[in-house]
Amino acid sequence: MHAHELTREQARRIIVRAQLLEADRPGDVVEVAEQLGAIKIDPTAVIAPSEQAILWSRIGWGYEPGQLPKAVEDDRQLFEYAGSFHPMSMLPAMRARMRERTLRESTAAWLEANAAFRADLLSRLRDDGPLLAADIPDTAAVPAGNDSGWYSDNQVPRMLDLLERLGEVAVVGRVGRLRRWDVADRARGPEPDLDADEAAAILDDRRLQAAGLARQKSSWSAVGMAGEPAAVEGSMWKWRVDPRALDGVDDDRGGRVALLNPYDGMLFDRPRLVEAFDFTYKLEQFVPKAQRVYGYFAHPILCGDRFIGLLDAALDKPKENLVVAAIHELVPWESEEREAVEAEIRDLADWLGAGLRGLD
Repeated sequence: MHAHELTREQARRIIVRAQLLEADRPGDVVEVAEQLGAIKIDPTAVIAPSEQAILWSRIGWGYEPGQLPKAVEDDRQLFEYAGSFHPMSMLPAMRARMRERTLRESTAAWLEANAAFRADLLSRLRDDGPLLAADIPDTAAVPAGNDSGWYSDNQVPRMLDLLERLGEVAVVGRVGRLRRWDVADRARGPEPDLDADEAAAILDDRRLQAAGLARQKSSWSAVGMAGEPAAVEGSMWKWRVDPRALDGVDDDRGGRVALLNPYDGMLFDRPRLVEAFDFTYKLEQFVPKAQRVYGYFAHPILCGDRFIGLLDAALDKPKENLVVAAIHELVPWESEEREAVEAEIRDLADWLGAGLRGLD
């Protein structure tokens, strides 16, 4: 198939639209989840938790924080898996992939050494679930290493996370930030009738839908050979484009300002940010304070199809004020751009129910 030839402006427009960051906003949580495929969950709430910030940056004033747990726990239109919320339409393919997951040798050895612990945990959930991790006894015979520092000495959270990836247990809700677990067959229903190749093709297509345009076989976007080949003006990359995203690619529907949480999916493919947007982004959360340039948790500022700056701001501990430490301009701003950015920051403070300090 002949590759679609795209200008850089068309490429950026496809990506921005695929991420629901153009002027026309989506209507609700489910619409966002269906298009993006995954909404990252992270407790780092410098301004707001990532899952809430991602939804607000798309929906705007039509979004209220209570809509997300309602969609997950009451309406069952979304589900949680491996640190993200996903639409139910992706569950069959994802479960088929879970079933075929291959473990690293060290992980498989740890699981085998703790076969009795695994059986105890599953039995407890079957009899008494849903449960919090704290409600499940740690009967591990062999502790796992903890080089990453992400786990405590309690082996229950580690076993739950592993069994979730294998499709044996599932998160069915939360109590605050704590996950409630149940056995997957009760939480998710019968296993899907999909083989691994069918599931992989479906998931590649969904990832390309969310990306709009991605490098062929990129490990960052993982779209494989989904979609159709494309060439982008000035780029040597081999791209894949979602053919659905080509409709109206030359229509100018208008842009807007978006303040993006550092864990926003728009930012995940760092090489694509550089290639398509000429934007290099480094999260400085884990950089020593003296070496930070833009701030601990600076939010990139997207204006139309250009990244024009970063917002260094935080919600103070009493949650009374959004405090702006700095607004970094990556390019010279027009007065209209400055007004639009400041208006978006004010809207963010209002959405948080907070005052605003440091903007003027």
